[in-house]
Amino acid sequence: MTLVKRGSRLITVDGVVYRWRVRRRPTYPQAVAVSPLSFAVERAEGRGSVLIATMPGTHPSNWVGTGSAIPVVPSIVAAVIRRAREQGWRPDRPGPAFSLAVSRAIWAETSST
Repeated sequence: MTLVKRGSRLITVDGVVYRWRVRRRPTYPQAVAVSPLSFAVERAEGRGSVLIATMPGTHPSNWVGTGSAIPVVPSIVAAVIRRAREQGWRPDRPGPAFSLAVSRAIWAETSST
């Protein structure tokens, strides 16, 4: 599984270049605020496992208008990549997608710096 390059952004974390992407339009469960916002990350070069990070808040474009949306910014993406690497994500090896639930603590750590 690879990410679509269109709409993705590059980020360098600890000397490795990654590509990350947030789905522009929410899925139906995200739109009705039943499931949270998620984003995907992969190494920019080479093929390997994809990281699927699930945020604690809703998609900003949800139809319900809940105020629990947390923006996905590069500092959060970098923190999530580091946390996933610590927990065993191997982006340089092919395999199934690696899932990581992002806690509000990670968001709080990155927003305070």
